[in-house]
Order: sequence, then C-alpha cells, then structure tokens
Amino acid sequence: MKNAILFPGQGSQSVGMGRDFYDAIPECKALFEKANEVLGYDIADICFNGPEEELKKSHNTQPAIFTVSAVAFEAMKLKKPMTFDFAAGHSLGEWGALYAADVISFDDTLRVLKARGEFIQAACVANPGAMLAVINLDRAALEKIAAETGVTLANINSPDQIVLSGTAEGIAKAEVLCKEAGAKRALPLPVAGAFHSPLMQPAADRLAGFLETIQLNAPAIPVLSNVTGAPHESVDAIRANMIAQITGSVRWVECMQWLAAQGVTEAVECGPGKVLAGLMKRIDKTVSVSNIGAISDLDA
Repeated sequence: MKNAILFPGQGSQSVGMGRDFYDAIPECKALFEKANEVLGYDIADICFNGPEEELKKSHNTQPAIFTVSAVAFEAMKLKKPMTFDFAAGHSLGEWGALYAADVISFDDTLRVLKARGEFIQAACVANPGAMLAVINLDRAALEKIAAETGVTLANINSPDQIVLSGTAEGIAKAEVLCKEAGAKRALPLPVAGAFHSPLMQPAADRLAGFLETIQLNAPAIPVLSNVTGAPHESVDAIRANMIAQITGSVRWVECMQWLAAQGVTEAVECGPGKVLAGLMKRIDKTVSVSNIGAISDLDA
C-alpha cells in the first residue's frame, strides 16, 4: 500500500486559515513568524484577518497558502508522524510538494512564491485575460473549441472539470461555443488574469532569471510535475518544469492517475480547503484523501 502527500493551489485560501495551528503549536507559530521575517510583511495577519480582497491578491495568496500548508505539514510531522512515497501539488502547490520532498528550503520557497506572485500579477496587468471553468464537456471537444478561439486548456482538474484560459475576447467566444456544445456549465472565474496560458510568458521569463539564484536539491521522494503528469527527473528538470508551469497546462488528472497506477490508495491533502480531495473523488475513487487543514483534522 502506497501513499502520497498533496498540496493545494490558488483558490483554496480563506480568511482565518492557519490560526488554530499558530495558537496551539509553538513550532507552527515560529514558522509563521519566520514567514513574516522572510517576506518583510505580516503574512500571518493577512491569513488570519484578511481582508479577503488582500488575501486574494496573487503576491499574497501564493506565500499565504504555502505558509499554511507548510505549517499543517509541520503539525502533522509533530503530532502524527507519517512517511510518504510520493508528493504532488496543484499549480503553486507544486512548490509545497517540492518543499516537503526537501528540494527547497522554507525560506527560499517563500522567496520564490512572493516573486512568482508579483511576476504573475504584473503579467496580468500587461496582458489582460480571463479564465472559464467548463463542467461536463469532454477534453477533445474543448481542445477543438480552444483551437477555434485561441485559448488554452489551463487546468485539467478532473474528467468533468477543465479550465480554459486566454484573452477576454477568446474566453467570451469559448463560453458561447462550450454552451452550444452541451457543457453542463461554463463559468467565468473571478481571477486576475489568464493563468497557465501564453499570456503569462513575461512572468515565466522573469521567474527563469529568479530561479538561477535559488538552491534546489534532488528530491527525497518523487514529486510529480504539473506540466508532464509524471515525476521530475532531475534538478535541472525541476527548474525547467517550474518555469514551464507558468504558461503550461496543469495536468492534474494525469498526475493523480499516475499515482493510482503506482498503487497509491491513500493521500493526505495538506493545507487549506478540500479542493484536491473533491477532485480525487471524480478522478479515481480507489484513492482516499484525508485533509490536514486544521488542528481538529489531526485527531480525525
């Protein structure tokens, strides 16, 4: 029986997250304080008190979700020690997986995510775009619509949920075509721009330069790459894949199917929300996912 640890991405955040860990476990409080020090501002206060608009800004969301995920991971190591065979994370969550696999330090992950958030925010301003979540329309139909409208498949989250990304004009056309093709729902997302699309190329270029200053190590356990759907093969591959991830599709279905094919039957989603547990139920019901997002989850 094999297991995996999973880390959530943007959209999992909520005001108040991580507060119980901070209050109850000194080592978790110390991690929040370290995060404040590294970032140069009070990320703990934004996590605990918001306001939501502040928490939703990419340059805050990314380090905030990672910090809470790392804190939950620390709490689990202290209170309920487990070893894992594999690690994976959704979009920014892949950095949490790399941290858990000892590829990158806590401090450097925060530096990367602060920069990544700022680069993405700047790319959103320079190249405005939009995203559309499509429910119950198969991938082949969506690839055809994407080709017609010049948008891309940004997130292949589950067999029945795929997110498109591109220019506002392209997404508006795609929304009409998805509904005409019989999609159950096609929902414009309240996001700052076209994540995981070619419109994010300026952010990828800037991240490439930034990552040259960051020490990466060989992973202690295999970490799945969003852009390949399989484990990173080397430190150089990690660097290249994490740059490509900014503009590339999040192949989450393939990542989770790969885990199931290796005999993974249990996974732990470490961090705020239960998005990944929900997706797994729609990808492969043979893999059960438990959550560690609050102190109470450690007793469950």
